[in-house]
Amino acid sequence: MANFADRSVSSLAFLRDVRFLRSLVQVIVLIVVVGLAIWLINNTSEGLARARIPTDFSFLTQPSGFQIDEGLVDQPHKRTDSYANAFGVALINTLRAVILSLILATLLGLFVGIARLSTNFLLRSLALAYIEIFQNTPLLLQLFFIFTGVLLTLPRATEPIVLPGPSYLSSSGLATPNLVATETTLWWLLLTIVGIGVGITLWQRLRTIRLETGRTTYAAEIGLGVMASVTVIAWLVLQPFTVDFPELGRFGYLRGKGAVISANFLAIVLGLVLYTGAFIAEIVRSGIQAVPIGQWEAARSQGFTYGQILRLIVIPQALRVMIPPLTNQYLNLAKNSSLGAAVGFAEVFGVARTMAQSVSVVPIMVIVMGIYLALSLITSAIMNVLNARFQIKTR
Repeated sequence: MANFADRSVSSLAFLRDVRFLRSLVQVIVLIVVVGLAIWLINNTSEGLARARIPTDFSFLTQPSGFQIDEGLVDQPHKRTDSYANAFGVALINTLRAVILSLILATLLGLFVGIARLSTNFLLRSLALAYIEIFQNTPLLLQLFFIFTGVLLTLPRATEPIVLPGPSYLSSSGLATPNLVATETTLWWLLLTIVGIGVGITLWQRLRTIRLETGRTTYAAEIGLGVMASVTVIAWLVLQPFTVDFPELGRFGYLRGKGAVISANFLAIVLGLVLYTGAFIAEIVRSGIQAVPIGQWEAARSQGFTYGQILRLIVIPQALRVMIPPLTNQYLNLAKNSSLGAAVGFAEVFGVARTMAQSVSVVPIMVIVMGIYLALSLITSAIMNVLNARFQIKTR
C-alpha cells in the first residue's frame, strides 16, 4: 500500500514543476485568445452578412469613378482606372511624403538638438521656443494653420512670388525646374554607382591604414572626392538630363512645363517635418548629453574642434542611445501622414475615404490597415538593423 502511494505522489510531481506550470498557463492563455479571435471573427462575419455588407475585394478591378491629380505625373489616376490603381497612386504619394519628411525632419532635429546645447543664448532660446511650440500643439492644428493660414494666403498663380531658379511660389503650390531624362541617363546612373562604390572602398581602406599606422590618410576627403568627381565628370560628358523650366500662362502654371509641387503636398510635408523635428531635437539633445563629459574633455585636450568632437566622437556614441526613440518617432511620422487627408492630400487614407462613398468600407479599411502595418514593419526592420550596427559588441 505504501509503495502504491509513493508511486502516486511521484507521478504527480510534475504538477509542482515550475516549467510545466508556466507552459500550462501559456497554453491556456493561447487557447483563450484563439477562441476569442474565432468568436469575434464569426460574429463579425454573421453581422456583416445580415446587414448585406460585402467583404470581398472584387471591387479593386472596377473603375473608380474619380480622378487623382496629385502624383509623380499629371493626372496619375483617371476616372476609368481601377480602384487598385487608385490605391497604388495613393501609396506612392504617401511614400513621397513620408520619405521626404523623414529626411528633412532628421536634419532639422539634428540642427535644433545641437542648438539647444549651444553657449549662444539667442540660438539656444530660439531652439527651445520652437520645441515647446511644436511639441505642445496638435499636429492637426498645425496642418490647418500651415495650409489655410500660410499657403492659401500666398498670391494667386497668375501673380506668383518669383524665386531663384526660376521657381514660382503661389497658393497653387511651388513650380520648379524639372529634370527630363535622356538616352544617356542609364549610363550616367551606372557610372555614378561605380564611382560611389570605388569611393566607399577607398574610404574604408584608407581609414584602416590610418587606424593601423596612425598616419594621416585623408580617407573621407579622398573617398568623397572620388564619388563627386566621377558623378560630375560623367554628367558633363553624357549630359544625362535636360532642364524643363516652368512657365506662367494666362491662368497660372502651364501644364507640362517644369515640376509643380501642390500646396497640399507642401502642407503635409512642412507639418510632419516641423512637428516630428521638435521631438527628434530632444532625442538628439538627450543623446549628446548621455555621452560622458570625459569624452569631451579628452577630445579638447587632443586639439579637436567643436565640430570634429561632435562628428567623430560624440554623435557616433550618442546614436546608441538615440536610435530606439528615433524609431518611435519615424513610426509616428509614417502613421501621422494619414492626416494629409485633412488638407486635401491624396494619400492612402484620403483616397480610401473617397472610395468609402461608393464601396463597402470593410475591405477598404483592411487594405489601409495592411498598408500602414507593412510601412511600419519595414521602418522598424530598417531601424533595428541600424540599432544592431551601432550597439557595443561584447564577447
